[in-house]
Amino acid sequence: MVARIVAAGLVSDARVIEALGVVPRHLFVPQALVAEAYGDHALPIGAGQTITQAANVGRAAELAAIRPGARVLEVGTGSGYQAAVLARLAGQVFSLERIQALALEARRVLASLGVTNVSVKVFDGTYGWREHAPYDAIVVAAAAPEIPAPLVSQLSATGRLVVPVGPANRQRLLVVKKLPSGRTRTEDAGDVAYVPLVGKFGWEKSPAEGGK
Repeated sequence: MVARIVAAGLVSDARVIEALGVVPRHLFVPQALVAEAYGDHALPIGAGQTITQAANVGRAAELAAIRPGARVLEVGTGSGYQAAVLARLAGQVFSLERIQALALEARRVLASLGVTNVSVKVFDGTYGWREHAPYDAIVVAAAAPEIPAPLVSQLSATGRLVVPVGPANRQRLLVVKKLPSGRTRTEDAGDVAYVPLVGKFGWEKSPAEGGK
């Protein structure tokens, strides 16, 4: 899987490649889907959610430019797979998940792997987690209708926010970079496909349930 991602030119950072290669993706999917775990596509994990495509996990991590010891916020824990990858790169990962059953299972799998630098909280991730801000990087694992302002406000002076923005099947992966002036610059990293980010500063409910 990792070799295919690298060959496609989607990820080039050595630390990100190592993290993708070490984290056992098959432990984060339902037992019935274990045989598909290393195909580079999203898989259902219950509650209408999916485990993010491995290439997108790698791309987001690389774009976030996570340094050793960094403080990272993840919005959308899901299965916990992306959190496990981020944990290999960062000093501490704070992860928010609105669906309790997913958060509990993610905690269980992360604990079984001995991952001790990830904290998972059940909360509307679009608000961020101000208690632990500022963050050197924020990675959002679902697509928002626009860049959530509370997340931008929780970036460190040189932080980066990586967030897919757009409706179902028509999203762009955006990178918001904090500048020395305190202003931000937003860069477009291309097409992606994520589930909707549900919450106060995302979709108030899934578009499939009737829009914002």
